[in-house]
This record gives sequence, C-alpha cells and structure tokens, in this order.
Amino acid sequence: MSLAIRSATPADAPVIHGLIRALAEFEREPNAVEVTPARLREQLAAPHPPFECVLAEVDGEAAGMALFFPTYSTWRGAPGLHIEDLIVLEPHRRRGVGRALLGHVARLAAERGYARLEWAVLDWNTPAIRFYEQLGAEPLAEWTTYRLPDAARRRLAAG
Repeated sequence: MSLAIRSATPADAPVIHGLIRALAEFEREPNAVEVTPARLREQLAAPHPPFECVLAEVDGEAAGMALFFPTYSTWRGAPGLHIEDLIVLEPHRRRGVGRALLGHVARLAAERGYARLEWAVLDWNTPAIRFYEQLGAEPLAEWTTYRLPDAARRRLAAG
C-alpha cells in the first residue's frame, strides 16, 4: 500500500464532494449535502479560502480527507484548527489512513504555532471515539454544541 497525504486544490473539488457525500451517508444524513463541486472549487480558488483540505490517497486513489479551518482561543490567546470533516472510506479503514490524516493536520497546527486541534464526533460513532481516545484525544463533556437553524437565524438577524 502506497499512502500519500497532500493538500487539495480547486481541481480536487469533485473528489472532495464525493467524500462529503460518503460521510453524509455514513452519518445517516444522505440528503443533507447542499454544496456542489462547483461551489467547493470556487471556494478553494478564492484568495482566502474558508477551509483547507488534505486528501489521503492509497495507490493513487482517494481514500479519505480532513477538511479544516482556523479558530481562535481567547483564553489561550492563540489560533487553533477545527476539523469539520474527517473521513476514511470503508475499504481503507484500520490501515493507518485516519491516523496519517490527523497526524498531518496536527503537524500543520504545530508548524503554525496553533494552540488547539479540535473536532466533533457523533455520540453513536463508538469506533471513531475509541480511535480518537487511543490517540490521546479527550472529550469535552462539559461543552454542548449549539446550532441556529436557518429559520431561527433569519429571525434573529431580522431583529
């Protein structure tokens, strides 16, 4: 097995889109993906892209990705990275691909002097939870993530 991790380019938008769709299916939300390959291409080509993405390729074929963006910790006074999506396709799981992706993003954070590397995991995804904990990741049990749905966000914005 030949494993390579590389930064995604705008030309990788269709591959990224396919991986996003695969993740949505795994997370039991197959109809939730609204982004298109064209939109991803446009965003990756922007002067200040809203995200970065690294692709894992096994023998030249996409095996997974980590899509992430910067955050900021007021308490630490330093930026960090939030991994929005981490996926390894089923045939490539338990072969070191996920560890390689996380290791790559952790090195980027370290090289940039960032203070944190964070992500969320669904509470029913016990294989992922075990994997993350084996790497030394710790759950933040005292925090609850909130999201303002579209209609509520529009109401709040309207005053």
